[in-house]
Amino acid sequence: MGIIGWIVLGLIAGVIAKILMPGKDPGGCIITILLGVAGAFVGGWVGKTLFHTELGTFFDLRTWGLAILGSLILLVGYRLITGGRRD
Repeated sequence: MGIIGWIVLGLIAGVIAKILMPGKDPGGCIITILLGVAGAFVGGWVGKTLFHTELGTFFDLRTWGLAILGSLILLVGYRLITGGRRD
């Protein structure tokens, strides 16, 4: 899967992560979606490193699960770091 595929996957995974973990984020919707893109890459790394799972194609359920997992990891980290700040 190419870089464009990862970006699209990350955008959708970011939205899904936001749905799974509702609440007010300090950065808003755009930051959440960008975290989803980065989360897709993190999920791919987690899958390869911890689970020894090769990533599949764009429509593979395993790929989507790892992208959403990575997005949730980054969203939790982002909320922990910026949660106490008030803009």
